Amino acid sequence: MPIRAVLWDIDDTLFDHTGADRAGMRRHLAGVGLPGAFSSVDQALGRWRELADLHWARFVAGETDFPGQRRDRVRDFLGLALGDAEAEAWFEQHVVHYEAAWKLFPDSLAVLDLLATDYRQAVLSNASILNQDRKLRVLGVRDHFEAVLCSAELGVAKPDAAAFRAACDALALAPGEVAYVGNEPDIDAGGAVAAGLAGIWLDRGGLGGRPELVRITGLGQLPGLLRGDTRFGALSAIG
Repeated sequence: MPIRAVLWDIDDTLFDHTGADRAGMRRHLAGVGLPGAFSSVDQALGRWRELADLHWARFVAGETDFPGQRRDRVRDFLGLALGDAEAEAWFEQHVVHYEAAWKLFPDSLAVLDLLATDYRQAVLSNASILNQDRKLRVLGVRDHFEAVLCSAELGVAKPDAAAFRAACDALALAPGEVAYVGNEPDIDAGGAVAAGLAGIWLDRGGLGGRPELVRITGLGQLPGLLRGDTRFGALSAIG
């Protein structure tokens, strides 16, 4: 079954989320001060990232809502029992600096443009549509995607097969006609394969070590991979 559409992850796939988050938090802490629990900014940045994963998992498990996981992240980071309004205000101050650092990866726009002639394109993201739709518009690429689906509104998150199938349903395509591209080997590529899609792991850091996955190390490899097709059966040279 030929690939007819490319379904994209956003953060750390098309958009340098990690770089923007770190740069934004550095600027934010320069203004508000380093919390007393940390001896360095780098230590604080590491904990901020850990808390993002921790509270996102709580959201996926249904233990909190999307705004709640953001506020709890701030409370844990600061070690303070802040009210909702205080925690939200602190997070929004960080967001100002985070958004100022937004940028696409250098290879993203050219590949989106190149694929547009032969493939339909859409987004499936573990985030909120309010945040991701705005992000794509600010970055100037929203018009490349006929659909943007996010877990906060779907009520299910990657790697759950239901999330991938919801995106395929939005495109009115069978899973076997859709390739999913993302930077997480298990959440993105592995989850897509389990749901019946053609999963592609974008391993920008060159980590390797997952021979069962179709892997690319830059988006410039993607058009040739898709156009070689045969359900990616003869592409082991990439890994």
